[in-house]
Amino acid sequence: MIIFQLSCSIFISLVSRFRAGLKAEIGVFFPMIVLRILENVVQPNFHQKIIVLRFVDKLCVDSQILVDIFINYDCDINSSNIFERMVNGLLKTAQGAPPGTATTLLPPQEVTMKLEAMKSLVAILKSMGDWMNKQLHIPDPHSAKKPDAAENIPGPGSLPMANGNGDEAVEGLDSHSETSTEASDVSTIEQQRAYKLEFQEGISLFNRNPKKGIEFLINANKLGNSVEEIAAFLKNTSGLNKTLIGDYLGEREDFSLKVMHAYVECFDFQGLDFDEAIRVFLQGFRLPGEAQKIDRIMEKFAERYCKCNPKVFSSADTAYVLAYSVILLNTDAHKPMVKNKMSADDFIRNNRGIDDGKDLPEQYLRFLFERISKKEIKMKEYDLALQQKQPLNSNRVLGLDSILNIVIRKWSEEKHIETSDDLIRHMQEQFKEQAPKSESVYYAATDVVILRFMIEVCWAPMLAAFSVPLDQSDDEVVIALCLEGIRYAIHVTAVMSMKTHRDAFVTSVAKFTSLHAPADIKQKNIDAIKAILTIADEDGNYLQEAWEHILTCVSRFEHLHLLGEGRPPAATFFAFPQNDSEKLKQSKSTILPVLKNKGRGRMQYAAASVLRGSYDSAGIAGNTVGSVTSEQMNNLVSNLNMLEQVGSSEMNRIFTQSQKLNSEAIIDFVKALSKVSMEELQSASDPRVFSLTKLVEIAHYNMNRIRLVWSSIWHVLSDFFVTIGCSENLSVAIFAMDSLRQLSMQFLDREELANYNFQNEFMKPFVIVMRRSNAVEIRELIIRCVSQIVLSRVNNVKSGWKSMFMVFTTAAYDDHKNIVLLAFEIIEKIIKQYFPYITETETTTFTDCVNCLIAFTNSRFNKDTSLNAIAFLQFCATKLAERDLGSSSRNKDKEVSIKISSPSPQTGKDGKQENGETKDKEDHLYFWFPLLAGLSELSFDPRPEIRKSALQVLFETLRNHGHLFSLSLWERVFESVLFPIFDYVRHAIDPTGGYSPEQGIDGDMGELDQDAWLYGTCTLALQLVVDLFVKFYNTVNPLLRKVLLLLVSFIRRPHQSLAGIGIAAFVRLMSNAGDLFSEEKWLEVVLSLKEAANATLPDFSYIVSGESLAIAHEQNNGETAESDMPKDESERLVTHRLYASISDVKCRAAVQLLLIQAVMEIYSMYRSHLSAKSALVLFDALHEVASHAHSINTNTTLRSKLQELGSMTQMQDPPLLRLETESYQICLTFLQNLILDRPPTFDEAEVESCLVNLCEEVLQFYIVTACSGQTPETFTSGQCQWLIPLGSGKQRELAARAPLIVATLQAIGSLGDSSFEKNLPHLFPLLSSLISCEHGSNDVQVALSDMLSSSVGSVLLRSC
Repeated sequence: MIIFQLSCSIFISLVSRFRAGLKAEIGVFFPMIVLRILENVVQPNFHQKIIVLRFVDKLCVDSQILVDIFINYDCDINSSNIFERMVNGLLKTAQGAPPGTATTLLPPQEVTMKLEAMKSLVAILKSMGDWMNKQLHIPDPHSAKKPDAAENIPGPGSLPMANGNGDEAVEGLDSHSETSTEASDVSTIEQQRAYKLEFQEGISLFNRNPKKGIEFLINANKLGNSVEEIAAFLKNTSGLNKTLIGDYLGEREDFSLKVMHAYVECFDFQGLDFDEAIRVFLQGFRLPGEAQKIDRIMEKFAERYCKCNPKVFSSADTAYVLAYSVILLNTDAHKPMVKNKMSADDFIRNNRGIDDGKDLPEQYLRFLFERISKKEIKMKEYDLALQQKQPLNSNRVLGLDSILNIVIRKWSEEKHIETSDDLIRHMQEQFKEQAPKSESVYYAATDVVILRFMIEVCWAPMLAAFSVPLDQSDDEVVIALCLEGIRYAIHVTAVMSMKTHRDAFVTSVAKFTSLHAPADIKQKNIDAIKAILTIADEDGNYLQEAWEHILTCVSRFEHLHLLGEGRPPAATFFAFPQNDSEKLKQSKSTILPVLKNKGRGRMQYAAASVLRGSYDSAGIAGNTVGSVTSEQMNNLVSNLNMLEQVGSSEMNRIFTQSQKLNSEAIIDFVKALSKVSMEELQSASDPRVFSLTKLVEIAHYNMNRIRLVWSSIWHVLSDFFVTIGCSENLSVAIFAMDSLRQLSMQFLDREELANYNFQNEFMKPFVIVMRRSNAVEIRELIIRCVSQIVLSRVNNVKSGWKSMFMVFTTAAYDDHKNIVLLAFEIIEKIIKQYFPYITETETTTFTDCVNCLIAFTNSRFNKDTSLNAIAFLQFCATKLAERDLGSSSRNKDKEVSIKISSPSPQTGKDGKQENGETKDKEDHLYFWFPLLAGLSELSFDPRPEIRKSALQVLFETLRNHGHLFSLSLWERVFESVLFPIFDYVRHAIDPTGGYSPEQGIDGDMGELDQDAWLYGTCTLALQLVVDLFVKFYNTVNPLLRKVLLLLVSFIRRPHQSLAGIGIAAFVRLMSNAGDLFSEEKWLEVVLSLKEAANATLPDFSYIVSGESLAIAHEQNNGETAESDMPKDESERLVTHRLYASISDVKCRAAVQLLLIQAVMEIYSMYRSHLSAKSALVLFDALHEVASHAHSINTNTTLRSKLQELGSMTQMQDPPLLRLETESYQICLTFLQNLILDRPPTFDEAEVESCLVNLCEEVLQFYIVTACSGQTPETFTSGQCQWLIPLGSGKQRELAARAPLIVATLQAIGSLGDSSFEKNLPHLFPLLSSLISCEHGSNDVQVALSDMLSSSVGSVLLRSC
């Protein structure tokens, strides 16, 4: 034993100091000396095992050694998994022999050995953690100074040697010149490790099914598909099941047969004795039991042996038979069940005549017999034993149950190398085999990523080793070791961000606290609670999601602590009350002494605590199942007293120290605490607020963090408060909102700089809950909370105004009157008393204030609220006009001087200001729009008072402050504020003259009284727009075209009232601003009038079409559409369209009459301002109207259809006679006045030509009408013969046309002599025809006589 101890001492020195130069040797010695003893669990030598365990402890002192061992052996395909086997061996030792297995150890020895194995496992984890801490420069919280052996470990990036002495390392390298040390390339190591794991998986699959294993390795590119490569794999790969190799080689399938041949060809038997050749051949596999398989294998062996030794036997048949005989002899001589052993003579007799009928030399056969009898032909049993003892890959282990199944399974009986000679010989063989395989490069670990692979290997055995004793043992030393090991494991896995592995250990220790089942708490559970606190304190920066398990334990501890002190649990305030029948079921005998006389409901929660047993349960179960015994209650009392070992201050330390967590850890901490708090609060029977109060505390502790971190923290808290604030449990929601209020008050104590938005983000939960909550109490509470926050911290509120106004805006649309009134009362106070603060730093909050007031203007609960909101909007407009939006340095820097000037009547007619042009800032432009647009939208409020007040304030604001506006601002005001007032009307009036229900313009529009709106609000608004345009014409004159388009859009609508409003507004505009128009502006005006005239021409096309004939017949038969609607849908549609068409025609005719009258009125007012071009444009417009009306009036088909429709149309015949005559009359007036006024750019010839053509046209139309009963021949010949006297209808028509004819004749007579004489050849035939016509009025004959006597007569006299 001393020798063994000395050997281990020497070996540890070699490993520590010279491992870089002894890579291959250590790879052989380590399994032989250390692993062989560690893995022997059933029949171990106690003293040897203790020495090996202490060897492992010494190995862990230098943290570099373990990592180097893992890299150079566990990641080397040709080396044994030393680290993995060592960990699994320690696990088996710590767990002891499997139950029911006989062992040589005494009970005290077994306990000691388990304890030492546990210490070694802890030492391994500690060593890994120390190495990781050094590489990452993480301070060690456990000790102030590292052990000397670890102080010399180089940092990352160096080429570290395992020993601390550089000279000795050099000596080691010199003695192994082929070996070198390289820093670990983590990518290479990772590839090697992955390759090895996959290769081992293929070996494992081969050992279950050889064909599938080989196929897997080929598909994974770990093995070639040639028979030579597969044969080399079977021959050289360690870990393959020798029996299965023999079975595979003996298969008769073609491919397997080829592999077997290639396998045998790999051997070189030259110079070997026959028995020695068989020994070498059968060392690699076990012969199959089937005779045919043996036959095929031995047949190929005999062939190969004879090929290598051609002179030994005369033929291969001899070798084949002798090989069979040798195998039989080996079985006979070395199997104990064979009683009658074969003698040498028997062996010689059995082999007679096998050499082509001859006998082999007797001496040779006797020599074979003796050698085989003395030394059995067998496989390498040590390799087989190692193969059997290889543990399964830990990566496959999923959970504790699987771990336990793995580590306590029964191994097959092991065969041990007992003698030193055997061991030495085996080592020599290992050296020979490893020499060509081993990689000469020795890697020194420098990258901590290597730890991830190590953890993957060892975490499952470690978890099994620590979890089982924690659960089953009460020994203080064992418990302390287990908890220490778990702490180290959590440290390593957490720092390496291995979530699954970390959570497995954290969950394990959290469950062992037994806080979910307090009746079962023991001292070891108290120790687990303390371990939880230590983990939180030391590794808080790396726990990430695992914080949830720790904080859950803290929450449960606090609950039990309160229960022990007899305080009322939170559930008494937040849970729904019990009914009387449930209270009567409480048994007095089960009330805890500490809970007696403490109030109602204590026993319920105590009993629930006793019966609760699931770690995953979120809270205390509300309905306890079964009865609670006195013993259980007494245990609970005792256990609650035990909890006093852990003070509340230690628990609170987790929260007070949260400010020391790094930026990422604090966010994970807050997320976990929010989740735990959510589970507490959402419990139906046991809602608690412990974690919620702690959230408020840690938010307070961490408010001084940098803004980016605090923003991330608040993002988590914000979502949490929103969720809880919308809880169905009203008490919980109220508590959450009050907690948020407290936080907000604390946060607003901090000053916020300009242009930041965090106050707004901070208060957004109030806004979201206000919008989502269905509880009136919560919404009212939010309003009061926000009011208190803002009013008490008004000096510090900056961007927070935004959220505040959003809350009150939401309240303005609330369905409950009290909330609306309360919110407006607060807004009223804020605007009256604190308006300067609103825009002190963020002027954009002015817009939020305006939007809030606009929301209150739409209040349907109280008219006074709406009117007051409108008044406040006017107040805001005044402040905006005064530039009173705050006095911060930011605004002062951005101020732009404004030159204010009143409109000057001396401004040039081009409409451009010569001085005093207003300059506006972009943000100033932006502020006006919400205010003005909000007032604009109120023009459709169903309440007349609101509409009137809104329009009054809107236009008063524009009138009073419009001088501050630039042209660009005015453009946006007209486009976005004023014109939209009329959009509803312009697009929502259908041709029938009413509102179209299909348009659905606005929900309030249907409530309006149509006439009141049209003749009141709309008319007034349009007039105010015109007046506004006129007042600021000097600035807004470029917008004339858009204003005209607005008026024209009214005129062209197929609705007489709208068109009348538009025409009246047009006349109003012209009468007030006509003097200011330049020639170009007047041209725009007359072109607009022309556009309006063309757009309103009556369209009779549908009436002329054949679709209306059927309706006409029905009308003549006395049937009406209202009394008997057509059954057929198409007929109904035709009827509807006909009515719509008639209505449209009558509307357009009336509009055109109003329009030409307006044109004449405008012309009369500004005749002297109009240029010849503008006058001619008006002439063209009215001439088009007159011509169109004449074409309608002379359409006999149309007139006959109108007569057929009868009373349905109620139109005179001809339908547009008045429009035609008045239009022509005005056209004559325009042309005659042009000749008289002779304005600039007047072309007399053009005007006279127009006048003569017009006169000819009028006379021609009249003559055609008067002579409509004559044939075309008589008319064209100029001889009008009386055929039939004109009817009364014709008489009336001619009488109506008479004034126009009189005016025309007078216009002809007013022509100059030369002009008259020049045009007389064209006029005279018409005049002569006029003489022969029948007239409806004598005025025509009188006018004709006067014209002939004055004009024609003078021409005749001159010609004479």
